[in-house]
Amino acid sequence: MAAAKKRRLTAEDLYRFEIPFGCAMSPDGTHVVYGVRRVDRKSEKKYSNLWVAPTDGGTPRQFTYGEQRDTQPRWSPDGRQIAFLSTRRNEKQAQIYLIPWKGGEARPLTLMQGQFGILHWSPDGRKILFTFRKKDPEAIEREKDERKKKLGIVSRHITRIHYKLDGTGFLPKDRWHLWVLDVRTGRTRQLTQDSLFDENDPCWSPDGKQIAFLSNRSKDPDLDPDAVDLYLMPARGGSAKRIPAPVGEKSRLSFSPDGKWLAYLGKEGRGRWWRNINVWIVPATGRGRARNLTGAFDIRAVPHTLNDLSGTPEQTTPTWSNDGKRLYFQFSRHGNVELGAVRVDRKRPRLESVIQEPGVVGAFSFDRDQKRFVYFFGDMGDPGQLWVTKLGSEESVRLTDLNVDLLYGLELGEMEEVWMKGPGGGDLHGWILKPPGFRKDRKYPSILQIHGGPQTQYGNSFMHEFYFLAAQGYVVHFCNPRGSIGYGEKHTQAIWNNWGTADYEDVMAWSRYVSRKPYMDTRRMGVTGGSYGGYLTNWIIGHTNRFKAAVTQRCVSNFISMYGTSDFNWAFEQELGGKPPWDDFKNYWRMSPMKHIGRCKTPTLVIHSEMDQRCDIEQGEQVFVALKRLGVETEMVRFPEESHGLSRAGRTDRRIERLRHILRWFDKYLR
Repeated sequence: MAAAKKRRLTAEDLYRFEIPFGCAMSPDGTHVVYGVRRVDRKSEKKYSNLWVAPTDGGTPRQFTYGEQRDTQPRWSPDGRQIAFLSTRRNEKQAQIYLIPWKGGEARPLTLMQGQFGILHWSPDGRKILFTFRKKDPEAIEREKDERKKKLGIVSRHITRIHYKLDGTGFLPKDRWHLWVLDVRTGRTRQLTQDSLFDENDPCWSPDGKQIAFLSNRSKDPDLDPDAVDLYLMPARGGSAKRIPAPVGEKSRLSFSPDGKWLAYLGKEGRGRWWRNINVWIVPATGRGRARNLTGAFDIRAVPHTLNDLSGTPEQTTPTWSNDGKRLYFQFSRHGNVELGAVRVDRKRPRLESVIQEPGVVGAFSFDRDQKRFVYFFGDMGDPGQLWVTKLGSEESVRLTDLNVDLLYGLELGEMEEVWMKGPGGGDLHGWILKPPGFRKDRKYPSILQIHGGPQTQYGNSFMHEFYFLAAQGYVVHFCNPRGSIGYGEKHTQAIWNNWGTADYEDVMAWSRYVSRKPYMDTRRMGVTGGSYGGYLTNWIIGHTNRFKAAVTQRCVSNFISMYGTSDFNWAFEQELGGKPPWDDFKNYWRMSPMKHIGRCKTPTLVIHSEMDQRCDIEQGEQVFVALKRLGVETEMVRFPEESHGLSRAGRTDRRIERLRHILRWFDKYLR
C-alpha cells in the first residue's frame, strides 16, 4: 500500500494544535496530571482541561471536562486530591477547586474576586498557600450595576509609576499578597497586606511552621525594581524577618529538605539586564552569606527558547534532591533548554547534565522518593510531549501522543543547523529551513526572521510561522546574534547601551552567509521581526537596501518617545546608559531607527496591536507615517484588543490574519 501523501502546514492549523502545560507527578509516582489547551473555532475562545497519564506507559485519560480553563494542578501530599484553578463558574474569574483523585465532582474552595497566583499545599495537606491580588472595589461595583456597567469607566486615577502591564492592562490598586486556605472548611485568611509592597514566590518550610517569600520593600519599589529581598514569617502570620542576600532580581524560592537553606534564581546588581540568572542558596537563619552555585558555568538558568504556540517553556522552581546535595533546574544554552543539576555540598559546585538533547525541557516534577521524574520535552518537529524517566537512567518513556496525527500528515521541510564565525570573532549560531519539496536546481526567495527580546534565543523549538512560510516556497533562516542569551554573558552584553551595532553586524553577516548558498535568489530576500526583532528590522531598512521587502512587527522605532509609554516605562534607561532622555538625548536618538528612516527605500509592512503595552502602537505609527511621507511603499495592519504577544497568544483568527498579511506582502515583492 502506498504511503499517504503528506500536505504542507497552513495558517488554519493553529486551530488544530493541542498545547500541553503544567505537569505534576503523584507522590507515589504512578500517575501524572497535566493540562491540555485547545481552541474552539466557533467562539475563538481558548479552553483547557486536566488529563492524567499513568507512568507505566498506559493510555492517558481526560480528567476534567467542560468549556473552561482548568490550570495549575497540584497533588495533595497524600496523593488523594488535586487542587487546581478553574473558570467553570465564571469565564472571567478563576477559583480554587478540589477534586478527589479516585473520582467525584470538583468542589470550589474559594469565592474571591481578583487574580490568583501560584498554589502551594502545606506539608501536612491541611492548607493551601497562594498569592492573590484583589479586584478594585469600584470595578466590582460597576459589574453589579447594569447602568454603570453600560456607561463604563469614568476616569482612571493613577498614582504609581508602574500602572499597566502588557497582556493584563491597567493594574488594580491592590498588590500581590499572601493568603492561606483551610482545605476542610474553605476559610481563607490574608497573611500580608500593604498598599505599597507585593509578596511573591512563597514556599512552606518542610515542617510547615514558616513561610518564605520575596518582596521589594524599598521606599518606592517601582523606582528600584531590583531591591528584592527574601523574608521569613510564621505560617500563622505576623512580622516578617529579612534574610540578607545580594541586591538584584530574584524569583522562585524553595526550602532545602532540612529547612536550613533557601534556594532562589537571581542576578546580582541593579539594572544589569545582561547578567546571567543563576541558582543561589542562602542560610534560612539569615546568618551567613548567599552562594552563587552556577556563576562559574556562564549559563542562564531560565528556559528562554522561543516558540509561537506557547511562548517559552514553563519554568519549574529549582528542586532539591531529598538528601539536600543537589538542585535540579532548567537552563538555556545554544538554542536548547537543558535540565541540569548542581552539587550544593561542595565548595566548588559541579554542573551535572540530566536532560541534554536538541530541544527544550519544559516543566518537570519528581515523585516523593525521587526515583523517577516527568518532564515536557519539545523540539523543532514537535511542540511537546510528556516523558518519564528513572533518575540516573539514560532512557525515557513517552507518555503522550499530542498532535501526533496532525504532525504525521505534514511535510515541514528540512532544517539545517549552522555554526559560523561572526564579525566579532565569536561563534554565530543559526538555522536554515528549506521548503517542502526542496530542489537543488532551483532558486528560492528567502525570509530572515529576527527574534524579540533581545535577551532570549531561537533554537530547537517548534515555530509554526516558520513552517507556514516555508510551506509557501520560502527559505526561512534565523540566528542568535549578539545580544541574545544562551552563549554566555559576553555575548549578551555586547549590545548593552549599543543597540544597532554588533547585533546588526551579526544578522547582516548571517544573511551574507546564507545568500551564498547555491539555491538562494539574492534578488528576492525579505526580512521580518517582532519587538526587538522589529527594532532591528527598522534599523536594517534605514541602513541597507539589501532586502527587497520588510515586515516590522510590534516594533521599537524611537527610544525618546518610547520613554514612559511602555509598561517598562522609565526602566529602559537602565539598558540605554542609565540616564533619562532629557539628560542623554543624543544617546537615545543615536540608537533610534527613526534617526535613519530617511534613507529607507525598502517596501515595508507595519504590523502592530492596538493594546500593545510593551511597545506602544505609536512606535509603529511613526514608521508608517515616515515611510508614507518619504514615498516608500508601505501599509499598516492594526489588531484591535490584542497585546504585544499577538503572534503566540492572540485570538486565533487574528493570528491567522497576521500570517496572511505577512505572506501577502512578501509574495507581492519577492515573487
